[in-house]
Amino acid sequence: MTIYRAPLADITAAMRHAAGLDAALAEGLYGDLTAEDIAAVLAEAGKFAEEVIAPLNRVGDLQGARLVDGGVVTAPGWKEAYTAWAAAGWNGLPAPEGWGGQGLPMIVQAACLEIWNAASMAFAIGPVLTAAAVEALVAHGTDELRRLYLPKLVSGEWMGTMNMTEPQAGSDLSTLATRAERAGDGTYRISGQKIFITYGEHDLTENIVHMVLARLTDAPPGTRGISLFLVPKFLVNADGSLGARNDLHCHSLEHKLGIHGSPTCTMIFGDAGGATGYLVGEENRGLACMFTMMNHARLAVGLQGVGAAERAYQQALAYARERRQGRLPHSSSDSPPTAIIRHADIRRMLMTMKALTEAARSICYLTAIEIDRARLASDSDIRRRANEAASLLTPVAKAFATDVGFEVASLGIQVHGGLGFIEETGAAQHLRDARIAMIYEGTNGIQAIDLVTRKIGLSGGTAMRARIAAIRRTAVRLLTEGSPAFGNAAARLRSGAESLDRATSAVLTSLANDRLDDALAVATPYLRLFAIVQGLAALADTALAAEPEEAIARVALTRFFAEAIAVEAAGLEATVMAGAGGLAGAEAVLGN
Repeated sequence: MTIYRAPLADITAAMRHAAGLDAALAEGLYGDLTAEDIAAVLAEAGKFAEEVIAPLNRVGDLQGARLVDGGVVTAPGWKEAYTAWAAAGWNGLPAPEGWGGQGLPMIVQAACLEIWNAASMAFAIGPVLTAAAVEALVAHGTDELRRLYLPKLVSGEWMGTMNMTEPQAGSDLSTLATRAERAGDGTYRISGQKIFITYGEHDLTENIVHMVLARLTDAPPGTRGISLFLVPKFLVNADGSLGARNDLHCHSLEHKLGIHGSPTCTMIFGDAGGATGYLVGEENRGLACMFTMMNHARLAVGLQGVGAAERAYQQALAYARERRQGRLPHSSSDSPPTAIIRHADIRRMLMTMKALTEAARSICYLTAIEIDRARLASDSDIRRRANEAASLLTPVAKAFATDVGFEVASLGIQVHGGLGFIEETGAAQHLRDARIAMIYEGTNGIQAIDLVTRKIGLSGGTAMRARIAAIRRTAVRLLTEGSPAFGNAAARLRSGAESLDRATSAVLTSLANDRLDDALAVATPYLRLFAIVQGLAALADTALAAEPEEAIARVALTRFFAEAIAVEAAGLEATVMAGAGGLAGAEAVLGN
């Protein structure tokens, strides 16, 4: 397995030019934070990931987490790595300064999340959930809950979890059955079973703060009757010290395809009368509180896809430079075997890996900038438009980037040939780890449905029209400023923008005319179309702004994306325009 190196030049270029960091800094969005400050943070993050986390990735995969005497033991070296990571302040990077955090913007957190996940997805997903718990408490917690829990969650001394899924309640939470009963003293007694709980039990921290969805006994049916509760592993005394063990435990660990180092738990609450829980937000309003956690967690999972893709690409590239097989066309029969990176098909695969990774990274960072602008801009109208832009982009970032993570990891195995299918090379681990990101925090199909039914129509489609207009402006810049080395990139981007525009109009028309099946049937290809066109625009923006020493490579990558990947846009548009017609005979094929 190759050594991971944080791709700081690529990260910085995507932040500055695809996401618009330079413009955000110039407009004063981040106060006195400078580009040099951000570069220093990323350099330190890269160093820690390379030296401490990345070497443990294989250990976590081979040894994993184990359930021992009711507790979970993480892989060798993981506890020490986590303790050092938290002590260095990384857990509090985006958290409010008033609670001990550093208050750094989402764009910086996004870049760090990519780096942590490239080093080890299984390690990085735990802190993502802690950050989500912090967000929920900041937004919805009482003053007392914030006082008792936020300082140690922000510091990383305690970790957080997200407890939603039950055996009968996955994507559809209306059937959620975990119960909450009022105890008469302001607390609640929680009882039930939760499954697929990431880091539900472990030995990294002395306390674990579970954010649990449950239903009050007198709650209305469906999702309108769900509340959110904070349920700690150990109760916390008024002075902040740990008290008695709460009535909850890990019943079992899942045996998973990947991310073996991350303990995925079945959690039981209330075996001895009910776990003590504390209401977060209002009764029967828990789903709104949980979505505070989930929206940014979805971007974080998209960044897992970017990290997985980057790690797989780095390994495949190193292997292709070393592995010698075959000879180039027109070489003499007695010439030595050449490095496989010189073969056209290998180059095609590596360029595809690189181009998809850069596009996914750019979309995720663009989403992060819009989240920052929605929070920090001084003008309320700018904040509103940015919030709509972030809402529009989040499902695209999550779904496309995680699709890319798996696709790139699969190509990485192909570059390795037969050795990629052998576990010892480590190429297969990237594929196994990446697969879950397409499923958790809302499956990619759910993201696509969210995009077409809720997001592209925001404010009458204003946010989507603004996004298409920005893409068209980049196409004009390619025509007027781009060199011949861009090849057909300008034409491909212009036609892609038109395809996206027509497809968007078709989906909105279907929704307006109550043809929901037509919209739902094409949600996934529509999201892919959006991502490909936006991805090409982002690569073009970065290439047009590149410094001379980087320009040749960035222009070449943009041209490749335009001529080898963005050509899919026309086919995806045709699929969207056909609506549900292609599924007309599904019952005959599949049955009911």
